[in-house]
Amino acid sequence: MSLLEMPGHLIRRLNQISTNVFQREMKKAGIDLTQVQFAALHTVFKRPGIDQAGVAANIAYDRATIGGVIDRLEQKGLVSRIVSPRDKRAREVRLTEMGAQLLTDVMPIVRAVQGEILPGLSDSEKETFLALASKAVKQAAAEE
Repeated sequence: MSLLEMPGHLIRRLNQISTNVFQREMKKAGIDLTQVQFAALHTVFKRPGIDQAGVAANIAYDRATIGGVIDRLEQKGLVSRIVSPRDKRAREVRLTEMGAQLLTDVMPIVRAVQGEILPGLSDSEKETFLALASKAVKQAAAEE
């Protein structure tokens, strides 16, 4: 069996390609933002007041590490955290004005790079890949 027949290897390589494309385009735009930070910002935008554990769950990131991601976003002035009025142990995360503006600025870049992440595939092949990858991720998540 070759590496090109192993889903794990191919997924790892696609992740590397995706990360490289994202970082290259953010660097070109002069924006200091990782894919995980983008995913966290996007989640907070979609669900204002979500707590850190919710952000971690939504982006499939471990709860132990999400605090560091949120710390960096807070240090950059992109999010703020407050103690949840519903649960004093939880901290709600909200976009700041600067975070909302950055998200608005990066969305066209993020949309544009999606086409570069699966090079060599036709539009219908990309659609099929996304449907199959989404199905596999949903099934894996249901089994966790």
